[in-house]
Amino acid sequence: MTNSKTETIIFWFMRSVTYSIVLIIAYIIFRIIYLGIPAVNWEFLTAMPRKSGAEGGILPAIVGTLCLMTGTIVVALPLGMAAAIYLSEYARQGKFTQVIRMAIITLAGVPSIVFGLFGLGLFVIFLNFGSSILSGCLTLACMILPIIIASSEEALRAVPLGIRQASLAMGATKWQTIRTNVLPYSFSGMLTGSILGVGRAAGETAPVLLTVAAFYLPKLPKSVFDQVMCLPYHLYILATQHPDADKIRPMQYGTALVLLTLVLGINLIAIIIRSKIRKKYKW
Repeated sequence: MTNSKTETIIFWFMRSVTYSIVLIIAYIIFRIIYLGIPAVNWEFLTAMPRKSGAEGGILPAIVGTLCLMTGTIVVALPLGMAAAIYLSEYARQGKFTQVIRMAIITLAGVPSIVFGLFGLGLFVIFLNFGSSILSGCLTLACMILPIIIASSEEALRAVPLGIRQASLAMGATKWQTIRTNVLPYSFSGMLTGSILGVGRAAGETAPVLLTVAAFYLPKLPKSVFDQVMCLPYHLYILATQHPDADKIRPMQYGTALVLLTLVLGINLIAIIIRSKIRKKYKW
């Protein structure tokens, strides 16, 4: 078989795999939208749940998920970006930093249930935060930190070295160079990694199950030490644990549609911000 035929076969194979994945994802999204739209209305989005979630709305789950996402972003984004800046710009490159990078990459692939057990042991029990929004946010932040650090460091490395050298040659300090000449050009890439991390955290069930989630809590949180309902865990309960699971199928798909919309909305906002930054700063 000639090289051209081999390349053609590989090309069409990869193309078929790509189209298959797109079609599968499109089918899943279409099914969620088709079966979920009939259940989504104003009452469903703004009312409190009743009869263990079999009736009423999902307002506490929506508010709980938004609280967790906001807290996770507030904790993880500054820490992740600061760690990436230190590893890329300040740390002496050697075996020690290589080991740290390897550990970060390894942590990025750790199953979420492990982070859930870590959060349960450290934040819920040892630090005595209890099952609360604070424990959940810190646990989710720990889970997405490796993703943010790794992607942010790659974005920083993508900035040409000449930009740094030109700034230093003009008499700028190290931090001035980073703040005014490196971060503006790398922030869009750093934001991309953050989007991936937040998207993963928004759909996780195991960490919130062990640190913050409540099965049925028809009220809104008043402090960071309160338990909350959240959409992934609520969806899990409705689909697998509820005694009337077969009768409340529309609510299951409606909850899934709201969760999907929430995640896509967060990603869309971040993508718009990233696009504006890329247009403003080019090299």
